[in-house]
Amino acid sequence: MKRFWKEAAVVQEAAGLAVTLDGRPMRLPGGVSLRFANRALAEAIAVEWGQAGAPGEPFSFDMVPMTRLAGTAQERVAVDPAASVEALVSYGGSDLLCYRADGPEELTTRQERLWQPLLDWAEQRYGARLHVTTGIIHVSQPEASLMALRAALTALAPAALAALGIVVPALGSLVIGLALAEGRLDPPEALEIALLDDLYQEEKWGADAEAAKRRTHLAADVETAIRFLRLSAGAV
Repeated sequence: MKRFWKEAAVVQEAAGLAVTLDGRPMRLPGGVSLRFANRALAEAIAVEWGQAGAPGEPFSFDMVPMTRLAGTAQERVAVDPAASVEALVSYGGSDLLCYRADGPEELTTRQERLWQPLLDWAEQRYGARLHVTTGIIHVSQPEASLMALRAALTALAPAALAALGIVVPALGSLVIGLALAEGRLDPPEALEIALLDDLYQEEKWGADAEAAKRRTHLAADVETAIRFLRLSAGAV
């Protein structure tokens, strides 16, 4: 596909804010127009399309990640938020922060220092106490804790659930995702915590170019998702 539009603009329509491409509103696969919660988000989407190559050049939807998040929030999550909630709760049942190494001591100390405060926060904030284990053997989490996490997610707007749908699987932790959503962590902090084991191994054995490339892509995805979340909430 090649870029066919010259200008992207924000317009106020009867049904709300929309972004137009050369005067034509963007539409979702289902045929309805893509709408935006506030002007800041709409303008960010318009900028995204304005910077997506030049007229006549190849275009990919990978160039407009916030637009894809907006479409997911409107056409999928808003229609059935319970499905998104349950998918995210499943990560709470096997949260990265609950699985600790059995050595060396330097690594386990770092895990305790960086991971345990977030589990303590989840218990204090949501009433969700999660059990910790050593190694990879599955540990079952209390149903009351999973219900508490489910309630916290159910209270979120579709845009926030769409953003967490990117962040939580990427980081392997619902607790880290919620901490990001609530502003307790910023994306660089979240990445450092989620990738603690990988970074520790890199310290000991040296950098790996492919791993570094994957981290760069992961960082970009998380940054975009959290920026979308903040913009959709009017917080940026």
